[in-house]
Amino acid sequence: MAKYEPVIGLEVHVQLLTATKAFCGCTNQFGSAPNTNICPVCLGLPGALPVLNAKAVEFATLAALALHCEVRERSIFARKNYFYPDLPKGYQISQFDKPIAEFGWIDVPTADGSMKRIGITRAHMEEDAGKSLHDGFHDSGTHTYLDLNRCGTPLVEIVSEPDLRTPEEAFEYLTRLKEILLYTGVSDCNMEEGSLRCDANVSVRLKGAPKFGTKAEVKNVNSFRYVRAALEYEIERQIEVVESGGRVIQESRLWNAAEGRTYSMRSKEQAHDYRYFPEPDLPPLIVSAEFLAETRKKLPELPEARRVRMIAEYELTEQDAHTLTASREFADRFEAAAKTSKNPRRVANVLLSEVGGRLKALGLEQENSPVSMTGIVLAADLLEEGKISSKQLKQLFDVCFEKNEDFPAVYEREKPQQITDASAIESLIDQVIATNPKQVEQYRGGKKTVAGFFVGQVMKASKGQANPALLNELVVKKLEG
Repeated sequence: MAKYEPVIGLEVHVQLLTATKAFCGCTNQFGSAPNTNICPVCLGLPGALPVLNAKAVEFATLAALALHCEVRERSIFARKNYFYPDLPKGYQISQFDKPIAEFGWIDVPTADGSMKRIGITRAHMEEDAGKSLHDGFHDSGTHTYLDLNRCGTPLVEIVSEPDLRTPEEAFEYLTRLKEILLYTGVSDCNMEEGSLRCDANVSVRLKGAPKFGTKAEVKNVNSFRYVRAALEYEIERQIEVVESGGRVIQESRLWNAAEGRTYSMRSKEQAHDYRYFPEPDLPPLIVSAEFLAETRKKLPELPEARRVRMIAEYELTEQDAHTLTASREFADRFEAAAKTSKNPRRVANVLLSEVGGRLKALGLEQENSPVSMTGIVLAADLLEEGKISSKQLKQLFDVCFEKNEDFPAVYEREKPQQITDASAIESLIDQVIATNPKQVEQYRGGKKTVAGFFVGQVMKASKGQANPALLNELVVKKLEG
């Protein structure tokens, strides 16, 4: 409803891709047999003491720098106390009032095409809880099963400012956040495995109102598309509550993807409900200037900066640059190939249009392509030199995909001969002109588009082997003569 404005903030939990857990030496690995990657430390048994994983600190710092955060020199770990069956210690080691990083930002595109800066309040380190399994077993109707392998997995929680105003902006923020994190290598961000999880806080207020409305937190959202859908539903629900004279309750709600709606889960806790206090078994975390400088050196060129540079360096379209930089590995492969080619922009066109189009139609990923980057460069260079036409390239790629062979082998075996001799092409043009006097008259009467007819007829007569640029030039010359 036009008179209301949503206010959205996101909390994103990111599992760090360390070999071991945050405070013990247990393997940090998804998919192990239940309750096998556990020890007295992650189970919180009496006398077991946590020791901070240095790699987790490095990854958290790297993520914070990539998100333009200020990294705090001295941060404090705290105990966040709450009871849940999958939290065997009865508390979670987290950070509260002194997190490792604050005051970052991400730029996202908006509906009008401009860029909007979304603030990041904080990025703090914490450990994950275990997992409660409510279904999939013969007695799931009466029992809940616990897998505690995830206990102690290192996390960074990234909390945005309430700067988002539409579900689409939230979707773009999450997309760019994931892209940045993947570029740094700190997480695999696999939502299906729980490596990246998002809770969305949303409220509505009258447009122009200075105060925020009462927020609800939407949990259990396992894809960015569902985050967008959940926010759309929740905004409408809250507006209906307000319009009918009711009051929005501060609560946590669950998203049900099958029904496309949210359900009340429990009243939302306040910070004081968790009885935070400093973790007595861990000293303050000191991030020295030297450590920060060394970590900063490990920052890769980030996606947005890389897009801008590649557009300038390779004369790419914005859309092509966006596609090529979607993953760091894909961008690296393209750039390595582009540097060996005669025209990087043509390499991008062949990669995205010719090869990418076929892969998409077949439901295949880039790594399953029969055409290697070496093959793509060869194809692009042959086009650039005029040794093959676009039509011939398509025919050769059809063979590559049909026979699952790389382009160099197919080209060598079925090498098409392009006609570049002007006199031979002129002879073909003369034949076509002689047999199509009506079209000649139309052209000379001012209908210049008829030239395309003659080009097509000559291409047909030459079995697609006439050099396209030379053919176009000679057709116009003959018709004007």
